[in-house]
Amino acid sequence: MLKEKAGIIAGAIWTALNESGALESKVLKKVTKTTDKDLFLGLGWLLREDKIVITETEKDLLIALK
Repeated sequence: MLKEKAGIIAGAIWTALNESGALESKVLKKVTKTTDKDLFLGLGWLLREDKIVITETEKDLLIALK
């Protein structure tokens, strides 16, 4: 069940990044309407598949598709 949920969230994140380009994690959370836990679950999935790049800024994380 959790694996399926992670895949669905990862798909929503990928779609948001594909449409908008790089986004900060706070913005991505709002766009995908996810909780912190779910956002990081989806990001982990995409990182594992080597689909995204995460850059740490002073105040947030900047996430972009590869």
